[in-house]
Amino acid sequence: MKDNKDNLSRFWFILSNALHPIGFFLYFRHRKAYPNKAKRALTSTLIGVPIAIFGGYIMNTFCP
Repeated sequence: MKDNKDNLSRFWFILSNALHPIGFFLYFRHRKAYPNKAKRALTSTLIGVPIAIFGGYIMNTFCP
């Protein structure tokens, strides 16, 4: 039987990618008890930041 307690669910992964404070919160909440879950939340957040900056630049430049 596989232990799923140390895996971040797909829902929280997507949410932490879209809303960065949630990813940081999940990282600090789970960093000691569930290090794999915390690492995945932080990775998702850090990947989402440049994507959000680039998307904001494109939207502000090309959409009036």
